[in-house]
This record gives sequence, C-alpha cells and structure tokens, in this order.
Amino acid sequence: MPFGRTTAPVRERGAAVMLPGRMCVTYRESSTMDDTSRPLSTSVRLRLDISYDGTDFAGWAKQPRQRTVAGEVATALGHLFPGYEGLTVAGRTDAGVHATGQVAHVDVSPEHWRDRADDVLWRLRGILPPDVRVRAVTEVDKAFSARFSAESRRYVYRVCDAIFGVDPLRRNDTLAWPRPLDLAAMQRASASLLGEHDFAAFCKKREGATTIRALTRIDWERGSDGILTATVVADAFCHSMVRSLVGAMLAVGDGRRDADWLVGLLTLGRRSGEVVVAPPHGLTLAEVAYPVDAAGWALRDAQTRRLRTLS
Repeated sequence: MPFGRTTAPVRERGAAVMLPGRMCVTYRESSTMDDTSRPLSTSVRLRLDISYDGTDFAGWAKQPRQRTVAGEVATALGHLFPGYEGLTVAGRTDAGVHATGQVAHVDVSPEHWRDRADDVLWRLRGILPPDVRVRAVTEVDKAFSARFSAESRRYVYRVCDAIFGVDPLRRNDTLAWPRPLDLAAMQRASASLLGEHDFAAFCKKREGATTIRALTRIDWERGSDGILTATVVADAFCHSMVRSLVGAMLAVGDGRRDADWLVGLLTLGRRSGEVVVAPPHGLTLAEVAYPVDAAGWALRDAQTRRLRTLS
C-alpha cells in the first residue's frame, strides 16, 4: 500500500524559514510531544489500516468504563499478539466521528507475527465487532510512526440541507441542516482559510500545544444527490478544529455570518465563543498520507516533534 508522495525537510532547532507566500515560521523543539510507543527490544512493527463507524464509540482513545475504538482494537490484538506494545494512532478521533482511513502502528514479537501473518486479517475479522474493521496489516520499518511520520490528514464532512432531511441510510454520517446553504458563499469563505495561520479561534486549547497549522485544502462541493461535502486537509489538526471550521462555514453558508467575520477569526489568537462546533457524526477521517520510505518517515517524525511558532 503506498504511503505518500513527498518528504518535508527537517529544520534545525530554532531555525526560522520564510514559506512562499506566507509569514515567517520558527521551529523549536517541543517538550510536549511524546510518542507513547515504546518498541520491544526485539520486535516487528506493524502498520494497521482501520475503518470504523464511530456512532457507538466514545472516541478512539481508551477511557474507563467507555466503549472506544482503541479498546476494541487492543482487545483483538491481545488475542493474536500477546505482549504487544505501543498501539499508536494517527488521529485520536472524538466520540461519534468515523474513519475510513485511520492508521495505527503496534510492535509485536517476531514469533507471533510469523505465526499470524498469513491469516491475520481473517482472524481480526472474527474477533472485532462489526463496526470496526482492520483492512490491512503491513510490516514496516521501525522508523514508521503512525502519528509523527504523517505528512497530512484528510477529513470529509457531509451535510444535507434538503427540506425533507437526511436519507435514513445516511443519518449516521451526514448532518441534517435546517436552512438552505449557499455553496458559492462557503467556497469563497473557505478560500480565506488556506495557508499557515494560528487557528486558535477554532481550537480547544491544550497546555503547551501550538494552534498553528498549515491548511493545504479546504473546499465544498455539492454532489448529484444534493449532499454538501467539505474536504479539509492539513499536516495536523488541533482538538475540534475541523468541526469548528465546518461550523463557522455553515454559519456563512446560511447567511448568519459573512466572509469577513470568518477572516477576522484568524487574528483573534484565542478560542472564539462565536464559533459553534459542528456535530461529530458528519465527520470522517478519510486518509492519512505518509512519505514513501523509512528515510522519509524519520525525517517527517523529527519535523513533527518540533513546535511551530509564527514570527
């Protein structure tokens, strides 16, 4: 399975660079980014490509007395690979959010992998509940990190503004919007969000974490079925960022806000109480892209662990 197409250069500690058509960005070592993966001294690293219907999950991350995607995957892996370590995911999705392109990695013993390699997907199919599927298991170099080696993440958000509501078969992955939406207005507004900005107005702040992100794609289209789909791509996202962006653009689309209001949020520098977070069920993690080889994974890992600041 291909992992990506390009490799981003690594900046030295404290290096400042001028991005083409953007503002100056300074990279420094982050003390808050710490991969939870601790590889076994002698082990095989496996990449897992995962899909799930998030409707009945309390998100990806394990939580006490809550049904989570990580909990189901961990239980299944424990049956096949006793003593496995370091289940690490590309994006910890919230409760109700779906995935068709989630990626994780795990370290297992060579002996267990040798015994299970030929029928691992079939065995996982029998262990996992029907709302979680592991679609591929691939042996990869230890340089690969599902979280830190990722070049980009692509999310899609589905909205229906039809007067009758959402088709019953799509009710779990499509938001029913009560007012007509102006596609052209949302397209114009979304264009202003492209590039590298401080998206603090759209993020739930986490101590020590940056809210600076590089948005490489954000656009809307209306399909032949009338469904509006937002596609949002960035190197990484803050907590609740995608749903906040969608919520803000929906306010523009139904006429409650204008494009200037949206642009103004980029200069706010703090969480905005005017931004309503869109419900989770319309959101799907569709793809995580990676460099093509181990050298690229290591370079991207090193860059991701540096905390960005605008200067």
